[in-house]
Amino acid sequence: MTALREEKYRKLEQAVPGELEKLQDLVKNCPWRQTYHIQPPYGLLNDPNGFTFYQGEYHLFYQWFPLGTFHGMKYWYHTKSKDLAHWDNVGIGIEPGDAHDSHGAYSGSGIVKDGKLYLMYTGNTRDEQWNRHPYQNLAIMDSSGMITKLDHPVIDSVPPGYTDHFRDPKVWSSNGEYYCVLGAQRTNGTGCAVMYSSQDLHTWNFKGEISTKLTDFGYMWECPDYFELDGQGVLLFSPQGIEPHGDYYQNIFQSGYIVGQPLDLTTSKLEHGEFQELDRGFDFYAQQTTAAADGRRILVGWMGLPDANYPTDNHGWANCLTLPRELTLQGGKIHQRPVRELEKLRKQGVKGEAILQDETKSFAGFEGMTYELVCEFTNTDAEQFGIEFRAGENEKTVLSYDRNSKKVILDRSLSGYPVAVEYGSVRRCHLDAENIKFQLYVDTSSVEIFVNDGEEVFTSRIFPSRESTQIRFFAQGGTAACRASLWKI
Repeated sequence: MTALREEKYRKLEQAVPGELEKLQDLVKNCPWRQTYHIQPPYGLLNDPNGFTFYQGEYHLFYQWFPLGTFHGMKYWYHTKSKDLAHWDNVGIGIEPGDAHDSHGAYSGSGIVKDGKLYLMYTGNTRDEQWNRHPYQNLAIMDSSGMITKLDHPVIDSVPPGYTDHFRDPKVWSSNGEYYCVLGAQRTNGTGCAVMYSSQDLHTWNFKGEISTKLTDFGYMWECPDYFELDGQGVLLFSPQGIEPHGDYYQNIFQSGYIVGQPLDLTTSKLEHGEFQELDRGFDFYAQQTTAAADGRRILVGWMGLPDANYPTDNHGWANCLTLPRELTLQGGKIHQRPVRELEKLRKQGVKGEAILQDETKSFAGFEGMTYELVCEFTNTDAEQFGIEFRAGENEKTVLSYDRNSKKVILDRSLSGYPVAVEYGSVRRCHLDAENIKFQLYVDTSSVEIFVNDGEEVFTSRIFPSRESTQIRFFAQGGTAACRASLWKI
C-alpha cells in the first residue's frame, strides 16, 4: 500500500528516466485518441476547473495527474480559447506540493477581479496517519498569464458539523460581495453544500449550509455550482451514493440540479423543485459553468466518472471534457445545446432523406469517425426508429426512439471495447414527443447526443474499431420520414 501511495503522489520531476517518453509513445499509438475534444497530453484528466472569460479568452483548467491513468497527485492543466471551439494547451496552471496542497491541487473555480483572474481551489493534504485535511486556497493569474499561489489558505479549517470531505469551491459575485459554495459531508455521513461570503476574496465568512429539501441525498455532494438563469436560482452538483431507480441514477455517481427561487444570500435558503439529472448517458460528471462574454451560461463537464476504467488506460491517457453547452431554462428544466460557435468545426457537408418503411438504410457520403450529424424523424407510425452509427460488420452504437414506451434509448452493448458493463450497456429516458430530432457529435471515442434541441442529453465514451464507420437509419414496425445532415469535423 505504501509503494502504491508513493507512486500515486509523485510530482512530474519525480518521474523515473524514460517514464514520460514511454507514456507519450503509448499515447501516440492509441487508436482512440480524440480529434476535437479537450484531452490530456498524457496521464489522467478529470474535473474541469476555473472556467472563466478573461481578457477576451475563455480560460479552462482541468484536473491532471501526469504520471499514470489513475487518480494521484493532481495538477491544474491550463487550456484557453477565443471561440469555445478551438482550444490551445497552455501547460501547467497550478502546481501542487506546498504545505497546503501537499497531496494535490483539487477542484475549484475562477473569477475576475481588478483585472486579474482569481482561482480558488481545494488543497488536498494528508498527515502521517493518512488523515485528510482540506484547505481552500487562492492563486492569482495576472494579465501576462503568470499564476502565483498565495502562501496561506483563505479558508483554513472545516466548520463544526462536517467531515474532511469539504471541497470544490465555486465563486460568484452579487451586489459587490463575493460568495462561494462548497461540496461537503455532514458528520452523520450525508451530503450537502455550504456557503461562504467575502468582501475581497481573501477573508471568508461561513454563512452556513445551503438549506434544501434534500436532507438525506447521498453521502457527498461534489462540484457544486450556483448561478441564476431567467430569474431562477440553479444549484448544480454531483451527489455520490444515490441508488438506481428505474431509468434514473444508473451510473456509478450522478450529476444534476435543482431549480427554484433565487438563493437567499442572507438565510442561505433555496426553495426548489425536484432533483433532475443533467445527462442520461454513461460518462458525465463534475460539471462547471461560466458566464460567456454575451451573458450566456456555458457548461463543460468531465466525460468520465470516478472509479471507472477505460481502454485508453493501457495507452497512457484517460478521459476528456465535453463540448461547451449553452444552458437555458424551459418550464423548470435545463435544456443544453452545443454552443453555436461549434459550427466553426464543420467541414464539408452532405444531406439525405427517405421514407423508411420497416427497413434500415444508408445515405451516400454518410460515414466516418468524427462528425456532426443532425437527423429529424417525422410522420412516424413505426414502433421504433433511429440511427446506428460507428457501425461495421460486428459493431454498432444504436440510438433509437420507442414510440410505445415513449423513451429515447442509447445502446452501446455492441459499441466495441466494453466499458463498465457492471453498470449496464443501455440508457433510457422518457420523452413524449411527436417528432424527434437527434444531434450527434461523434469523435474517435465518444458521442454527445442532444435530443430535441437539448431537452435531453446523452454523453458516452465508445471504443469501436477504426473500420466501423458506417451510419444507418432505421424504422421498425412501421414508417418514419427521415431527414439528415452530416458535416465532417
